[in-house]
Amino acid sequence: MWLFLTRRLRVWLIVTVLVPLATGLLRRAGRALERRGGPTRVSRALLQAGDLGDRARTRLRGGGRRRR
Repeated sequence: MWLFLTRRLRVWLIVTVLVPLATGLLRRAGRALERRGGPTRVSRALLQAGDLGDRARTRLRGGGRRRR
């Protein structure tokens, strides 16, 4: 089925469905770890990965541009 979708539609599906889902899961895991044992490298890395996913999603959607 995946083969029958155009490249543009596949990218759109990934950006609108999978990236927000993965971002939310990473952020939720990071917050849960912070609640259990305070801020650690792993929890901070998970939260930063969630933020990175948000930035990538806005960039792919044509949102915020880089400042020089």
